[in-house]
Amino acid sequence: MKKAKTKGPFVKFITPYLFLSPTVILMLVLLVIPIFLVIQYSFFNNAIVVKEPVFVGFSNYVTILTDSIFWSAIKNTAIFVIASVIAHITIGMCFALLLNTKYFKTKTKYIFRIIYVLPWMFTASVIAILWKLMLQPQGIINYLFQFVNLATKDSEWLSSRTYALAAITFVNIWSGYPFYMISILAGLQGVSEDLYESSALDGAGAWKRFIYITIPQVKPILISIGMLDIVWTIQSFAVIWMLTGGGPVRTTETISIYIYKYAFNSSQYSLASTAAVIALIVCIILAIFYVKQQRKARE
Repeated sequence: MKKAKTKGPFVKFITPYLFLSPTVILMLVLLVIPIFLVIQYSFFNNAIVVKEPVFVGFSNYVTILTDSIFWSAIKNTAIFVIASVIAHITIGMCFALLLNTKYFKTKTKYIFRIIYVLPWMFTASVIAILWKLMLQPQGIINYLFQFVNLATKDSEWLSSRTYALAAITFVNIWSGYPFYMISILAGLQGVSEDLYESSALDGAGAWKRFIYITIPQVKPILISIGMLDIVWTIQSFAVIWMLTGGGPVRTTETISIYIYKYAFNSSQYSLASTAAVIALIVCIILAIFYVKQQRKARE
């Protein structure tokens, strides 16, 4: 019998990095290099458009930060993000509590889990087309709202400066809440029943058990998904673009739509890169808080 050859120290050292190399190369090509280029473009004028762009330093940042349209987009983004995050966590918590209750049979819970998670299964294009049809003046939303005198046949939800932002925010809430419901439900199922039984023996009601047991037990999950939701919602683009395109009159123009219009409608790639870098900085700050929270949860 021949003895198997033992691997040398260099082979043992390099083997893990060889396994990691495909992922590292993809991250460099698709993530690190594009981010570096966008940051570089933000310090030049007419980047991509001309062969030899001129270095302008922080001039693009001054232009963006003094642009009233930029601050309007920031305002729309803030309303869109805050309303979406609060609603996602609130609705997710309510449905998670409903699915975690002992008053429903197992089969009933399975049926409702499938129903509640359906919005998360649709792609952005399907969601946009579905809701655009329903929110039309002759759509089913106006038809149903007529019975309670909340709308007429001529009500314009996506073309109204008053209701357009609220409409796309509602669509975003509807399409995103299942993820938070599932995350919170997983946390609730990890809470020991002994805590609830002990508190019930001490005379604690349902509300006190929720405040002093449920919330503290799932608090790390709520903070984590809340931070992730903020980052994801800031970057939300597809549904908004397909529903309103940022209109009417920039009423639904969020930071992502603002960047897209500068880059591909106006060919102002330097200014678009500058706005993208500002959004990136905000997301990095939130990511740092998220990582710190994850470390605290592990400890």
